[in-house]
Amino acid sequence: MSNQMKTVFLLGALTAIIVFFGNAIGGTNGMLIALIMAAGMNFFSYWFSDKIVLRMYAASEVSPQEAPELHAMVADLAREAGVPVPRLFVIPQDTPNAFATGRDPEHAVVAVTQGIVSLLSPAELKGVLAHEMSHVRNRDILIQSVAATLGGAIMVLADMFRFSALYAGSSQDGQQRSGGFHMLIMAMLAPFAAMLIQMAISRSREYIADESGARLCHNPESLASALEKLHMANQQMPMQVNPATENMFIVNPLTGGGMMSLFSTHPPIEERIARLRAMRYS
Repeated sequence: MSNQMKTVFLLGALTAIIVFFGNAIGGTNGMLIALIMAAGMNFFSYWFSDKIVLRMYAASEVSPQEAPELHAMVADLAREAGVPVPRLFVIPQDTPNAFATGRDPEHAVVAVTQGIVSLLSPAELKGVLAHEMSHVRNRDILIQSVAATLGGAIMVLADMFRFSALYAGSSQDGQQRSGGFHMLIMAMLAPFAAMLIQMAISRSREYIADESGARLCHNPESLASALEKLHMANQQMPMQVNPATENMFIVNPLTGGGMMSLFSTHPPIEERIARLRAMRYS
């Protein structure tokens, strides 16, 4: 299954959970109430997340005169991708990393740390910027916002479901109380399932950005090499980040292996590198 199809499937799974809980609580009205509440919670984030995260990391915009090589790379990639040239910001941190944000290509921002500029070769840096430009072209901020809204709706419905189950359990006896207990268990598991699905969506978008970024810069090896260096550097010198923003970065600043990979917003770095190097020989 392609990563695009995985994203569609996973968004469908989130929708299915909403339909189930919505019908169980209040039919169509229950679903609409939850979706409206979740959309309201995520509306502000969607429109202003770029300003919030840039301020969070003390990023400052750099002009073409201050960073001519970076601006030239970004402009070339934007032209190749067929999107407006995004604004360019630098984060005053030595740990190498990068992210893209903005609600659409017309309001996109690409941010890099000071450390990434000094660590990577020009070809590797262009690979990273191509990855971020792919996020912009693929409207991944919008997709993640839709997933967050659906996940938020599930949280709202689960809270309503738990309240309903507790009420049913306190006012009924015997078999009906057992049914209320089962409802309560399901209401506790649903948000957990929604979280796993949202993280899986994030991982699928990273694979897509890797592939389309490699094609955009016409050099899969440069991006593969950059990911190797970035992963090693972030393990040696962890970046101080807000966990809520970890999914934005090109490599996960919050590392974890084994079972923790299920809860990661990024695919395993070894798998990403292997896929890129397979493209090189295809």
